Amino acid sequence: MSRTGRLGLVVLAAGLGLVGARLSRAADVPSRTLAAPVDRVWTATDSALKRLGWEIEQSDRAVGWLVTAPRDLDFKDYAVYGKGLRHKLRIAMKAVGEGRTTVSVEREVYAEERILWMIERTPVAAPDRTVETGILDAIEQALLGARPVPTSAPV
Repeated sequence: MSRTGRLGLVVLAAGLGLVGARLSRAADVPSRTLAAPVDRVWTATDSALKRLGWEIEQSDRAVGWLVTAPRDLDFKDYAVYGKGLRHKLRIAMKAVGEGRTTVSVEREVYAEERILWMIERTPVAAPDRTVETGILDAIEQALLGARPVPTSAPV
């Protein structure tokens, strides 16, 4: 086999490995399908995140995703120097039929060291999925709270 052919196979194999890693990671992302349209789920998500103290750093409502600002897990900040663990969330929403939306919450945990404006981040495996499932529970509760309370039939 020629050198170009071998190089092509190496690139193809590396690409397939990356796709496999992404697919397996995507399978581990906690998600939940809710009985509400995307617009209501977006509003409930925004409300739930604010209630839990998360700030939204970036969002694209047309595509259906948002990313929160990082929060400290175990981070020490000394003005010009900071070191420790932080995490942030990526939440995706997708319509899956009439009045149903699937929400997935992916948490990125990382060790961060900052000296002045230079930041070094190293990914760290999340110990569990309690934060993600807690966010999904809060979104679901926000949806339930937004629904009108059923009244009894008039007598």
